[in-house]
Amino acid sequence: MRLNHGKHDCSWWKCEIITKWANNSWRFKMENSFESDIYNSEKDIPLTCFLKQKDQLSALHPDMSYSMINIKILRKFGGELEHAIECICVEPCSTEDYINAMEDIITRTRIGKTWTRVPMESKMVSKTSREDKRP
Repeated sequence: MRLNHGKHDCSWWKCEIITKWANNSWRFKMENSFESDIYNSEKDIPLTCFLKQKDQLSALHPDMSYSMINIKILRKFGGELEHAIECICVEPCSTEDYINAMEDIITRTRIGKTWTRVPMESKMVSKTSREDKRP
């Protein structure tokens, strides 16, 4: 293919690859993976999660603007985390600003984190263990 078309920049090659191999089943798989990918603060790092979703959206919709991509990704976080990021970042904002705001919010607050309940049995000390320690 390079012999037929010669030297071109990366954006031209990306467009050619999308037009050659991007069929309906590929688009369906990419849309499903984007929709099913949900941010989990215990498992995911904000940077990798945001960039992965950005790459998926830019592959699906190459003509979509960066601000629209950022808004669609922001809607995936939902709830308090989405609201806190929107309050910090005023439109138009770059992807880097969204990621920095998201990392600041997650590290400084409990927003976006799930609460885990600790069972009471692990907190309580049994009477038999106290009695065993006495001389």
